[in-house]
Amino acid sequence: PSAVAALVALSFSGAIGLTFLMLGCALEYYGVYWPLFVLIFYFICPIPHFIAKRVSDDSDAASSACRELAYFFTTGIVVSAFGFPIILARVEAIKWGACGLVLAGNAVIFLTILGFFLVFGRGDDFSWEQW
Repeated sequence: PSAVAALVALSFSGAIGLTFLMLGCALEYYGVYWPLFVLIFYFICPIPHFIAKRVSDDSDAASSACRELAYFFTTGIVVSAFGFPIILARVEAIKWGACGLVLAGNAVIFLTILGFFLVFGRGDDFSWEQW
């Protein structure tokens, strides 16, 4: 598929994920906006990858300590984003239905972020570095 079609599909899936997140907050039955704090996890998720990409000069190596550390931190961020609404629901700050909607939104958003790096992170003539 072309890069423009991939970009449109990723934009659509990102909008769907944010819709799940907003439904978990804004529906009248739920009405609590604490789950919006997962937006912080969405923004900091790619940062370890960017740092590892910038620091590691050896891109031919199958594995480097810097890249592995970036994977570790990214995994911690993603797990925290899934754990946060579960903890909020457990302490009854939000309802379990809102937790489910936020978890669905998390899954869609993180798959969208992964898809973005798989499509535009190849380093060919059309990559995310041009954006």
